[in-house]
Amino acid sequence: MKESVITNYELLDDQTMDNTIRPESIDEYVGQTDVKENIRIFIEAAKMRKEPLDHVLLYGPPGLGKTTLAFIIAHELGTNIKTASGPSIEKAGDLAAILSSLEPGDVLFIDEIHRMPRYIEELLYPAMEDFSLDIIVGSEGNSRNIKIDLPPFTLVGATTRAGDLSAPLRDRFGIISKLQFYSIEELRDIVKRTSRVLEMPITEEAAIELAKRSRGTPRIVNKLFKRVRDFAMVKKSNEITKKITEEALERLKVDKIGLDNTDRELLLAIINRFNGGPVGIDALSSSIGEEVITIEDVYEPYLLQIGLLKRTSRGRVVTDKAYEVLGIEKRK
Repeated sequence: MKESVITNYELLDDQTMDNTIRPESIDEYVGQTDVKENIRIFIEAAKMRKEPLDHVLLYGPPGLGKTTLAFIIAHELGTNIKTASGPSIEKAGDLAAILSSLEPGDVLFIDEIHRMPRYIEELLYPAMEDFSLDIIVGSEGNSRNIKIDLPPFTLVGATTRAGDLSAPLRDRFGIISKLQFYSIEELRDIVKRTSRVLEMPITEEAAIELAKRSRGTPRIVNKLFKRVRDFAMVKKSNEITKKITEEALERLKVDKIGLDNTDRELLLAIINRFNGGPVGIDALSSSIGEEVITIEDVYEPYLLQIGLLKRTSRGRVVTDKAYEVLGIEKRK
């Protein structure tokens, strides 16, 4: 499978797994069992019919493997994948250049698809349904409509905010899958695979410790593995042990349940400045100096998942469990 990147959009190292540790096939992909097995069946059926796979929408918090799964879909189909991001497609010409470069059966992966401009989204409708693109070229008063026939292709869209997609766009995806947080056992298996690929052995106890502190997220467990590996190498250790892992994560300020400084700052801000809540997201954003979208997409999902934070109609509220975890006595 050949990857073709057709925009200036580059995935940052902290936003995607390093290509050297990215699994290439469904069999290598750990976790998301239901999603994975369903996609396996859909791909096999599409190949039997000799038709392109229906368009696929993958959604869920960052770091759960949406990009990896898109590459796996292309690999399993035996086709090329071309990538873009929603914010990078600003003009009709951008979309036309992307779509006209596709070959029959190609996979087009659009990350952050919810951030596409609405008029670009509307141009995408006929491309998804009829494999054609209608665009207007020329200046006002001297414009004309051009129809471009496109080869059959599969669009894989990824988003952390499925609710921000318009209903017409969402309805054009034949396969919609939500990715869930990973179990400790699944993250342990991911770490052990990464250790083999990067040729740095890790003990079972260390792998479990990393998994426990990785917020249910493969991207985080792989990033932490790389940092712990640095500590092990400097200590001249030929393997990553639990002791080295604990020392490294303590220095990185990642606690036993995966909370980092920003998590604690967020929870403490609600407790100390807003008496435990409720507090609106804009006020919370201003109080800790983080963007609203970062709080909602990066920090809140895990804090909600483990029961330290609640969303109410009046705003965010910390739970009794949060007071317990932070070692703070709740005010009467």
